[in-house]
Amino acid sequence: MSRQIAEVVVVGGGIMSATLAMLIRQLEPDWAITMIERLPGVSEESSDGWNNAGTGHAGYCELNYTPGSGQQIDISKALQINAQFETSLQWWASLVQAGVIEQPTDFIRKVPHYSYVWGDQDVAFLRQRQALMSQHHLFQDMEFSDEARQLEAWMPLVMRNRDNKGPVAATRVDYGTDVDFGALTRSLVKELARSPNTEILTGTQVNGLRKNGDHWVLDLQPLSGGEPQTRAARFVFLGAGGGALPLLLKSQIPEARGYGGFPVSGQWLACSNQALAEEHAGKVYGKAAIGAPPMSVPHLDTRVINGEASLLFGPFAGFTTRFLKKGSPLDLFKSIRPSNLGPMISVSLQHLDLTRYLIREARQCHAERMHTLKQYYPEARGEDWHLERAGQRVQIIKRDENGRGKLEFGTEVVAAGDGSLAALLGASPGASVSVDAMLNVLRRCFPKRFEGQWSESLREWIPQSTQEILSSPTEAASVRRHVLETLKIKS
Repeated sequence: MSRQIAEVVVVGGGIMSATLAMLIRQLEPDWAITMIERLPGVSEESSDGWNNAGTGHAGYCELNYTPGSGQQIDISKALQINAQFETSLQWWASLVQAGVIEQPTDFIRKVPHYSYVWGDQDVAFLRQRQALMSQHHLFQDMEFSDEARQLEAWMPLVMRNRDNKGPVAATRVDYGTDVDFGALTRSLVKELARSPNTEILTGTQVNGLRKNGDHWVLDLQPLSGGEPQTRAARFVFLGAGGGALPLLLKSQIPEARGYGGFPVSGQWLACSNQALAEEHAGKVYGKAAIGAPPMSVPHLDTRVINGEASLLFGPFAGFTTRFLKKGSPLDLFKSIRPSNLGPMISVSLQHLDLTRYLIREARQCHAERMHTLKQYYPEARGEDWHLERAGQRVQIIKRDENGRGKLEFGTEVVAAGDGSLAALLGASPGASVSVDAMLNVLRRCFPKRFEGQWSESLREWIPQSTQEILSSPTEAASVRRHVLETLKIKS
């Protein structure tokens, strides 16, 4: 049994862990960093191109980020997510300029973002939404149209042979993006591996972690065989997607009490007709079905994965007890503790309709899925589409102010009081806001360094903070022009 000492251990080989490790490497070049991934390679779970929507979530097309109706539409969440995504874009652009990423088109491409609705009520909602959002400098380029000719030019597959009995409308932001987070993660880890102070362990399971004085000890098991190992670190980040919650519970930090997870799986209809994939260029998002979780917002979606264009529709949610796509059916049951049993039971009773919805989705046949697709592409033929399994997401269950359970659909950082351990839980908007999320981890766990010696270094890589992007139109416009040009997604 061997032991190596590190300043930092990140558990998980996805976009979150890779982003945090790279930020720390930029800020503290001499720190020893260890990355531990259970699978044979990095970015093979939630960050893999087939396991997530690949949308650069910026609030342009996602109608679930702007709840309400009429004059009561709330755009605050869309504004916050847009500014957080701009933070990611700034950092990625800096990595391109520094040569860490050779070609931005290896991981990010311009794909217009559309919101698409039909019916009098939803068309009125979309018109009002665009009117409100375009007043803010971050959304001033959002276009609205309910004219058939314009919509046909924007979304030819969607409008082809559409029943003209009712009104339809769409909004468009031309410089929306498609992001291959798997490719981005691999680029970051490749750069990290060049440092002599970085250790990358793949095919290695973390079986336990415990506090020992001023550091954590992690018990490791190589899955290809061999002797158990340990690693010790002053700071541990649990960024293992659905695998983060079980490890957080094993840490037994007081801040983890009451947390549980609700797993949701996803599936895509993938188009096998390459001519159709080449004809459609956009991410066309609609409104989620009543009772559906936010990750199930339907969209007809241009994807570029490993450099190849494809066309997907979905996702179709499913019920599962796995926390990871390559996890165990026992994951949910193994996560139950006395401290979270009450909140989990409470949530299960409150959300029986959600459970029924997920089971109903999972039991759909091909014809039923095609019926949903035809709302977005009327000419769709069943023989052109096949089902692909997407990734797993674990929604957060936590105690509310009354001690009962509540289900959260966002992301959340849970950190030890002494800043020695942090975990990222939850799903959407996930990878798109990875830089802002990891800056939050650094701010909470290294407050003195973050406000002191790190602040100037961060300005070199990320010129504007999330709040500055929100409040400074002139500077935000200047930064946006720079990142769009650098990342080659300029209109």
